[in-house]
Amino acid sequence: MTIAAKICGLNSAETIAAAVDGGAAMVGFVFYPPSPRHISPATCAMLAASVPESVSRVGVMVDPTNEFLDALFSEIKLDYVQLHGSETPERVDDIRARIGAGIIKAIKVASADDVTMAQDYRDVADRVLFDAKPPKIGDGILPGGNALAFDWRLIGAATDPAGGLPWLLSGGLDVDNVGEAIRISGARAVDVSSGVETAPGQKDCALIHDFLTRVASLQAE
Repeated sequence: MTIAAKICGLNSAETIAAAVDGGAAMVGFVFYPPSPRHISPATCAMLAASVPESVSRVGVMVDPTNEFLDALFSEIKLDYVQLHGSETPERVDDIRARIGAGIIKAIKVASADDVTMAQDYRDVADRVLFDAKPPKIGDGILPGGNALAFDWRLIGAATDPAGGLPWLLSGGLDVDNVGEAIRISGARAVDVSSGVETAPGQKDCALIHDFLTRVASLQAE
């Protein structure tokens, strides 16, 4: 089986090189000012220029405005936008038509009912990302990247968790638990951010290497 990995929240040339050289299928750039991983469109344009076409570039954002999207896509070519806010299916459809890029819709999971929400986006998103539902936004808690995991059995028990769409598993993953997470959930793609950091927003090249090496090793199991 093939397992793809996305390294999210990258903000330096060194960590992008580590992700690309390590075999990441996707790299993520965060556009959300409260996040310690936030970067400006100008910085992203500079960093994204080094990413080969074989690796998808993903812009991660929360309830973006049309004005922001227009300005961003006038400066950067992104393959996907990952939406972590309260975007309705109608809004996701509008964004998809506006930007001409793929959509990854994040679904925040704490119960089986949350998993079923993915079905609402099957006609307007290209992929779904299942992440842990934060207890409450604010006081350092973000829409994603909080190093929080959820019960992976909620995904594994669902016959078709994403309504036929490809999906990624996120939330508290690291080199030590990604194998178990994949086994329990049945994920074929994983997304990591805080699990390859030494501090919030500080990616570590060695941790990126170790995570990607571990994911690659799972493909033979």
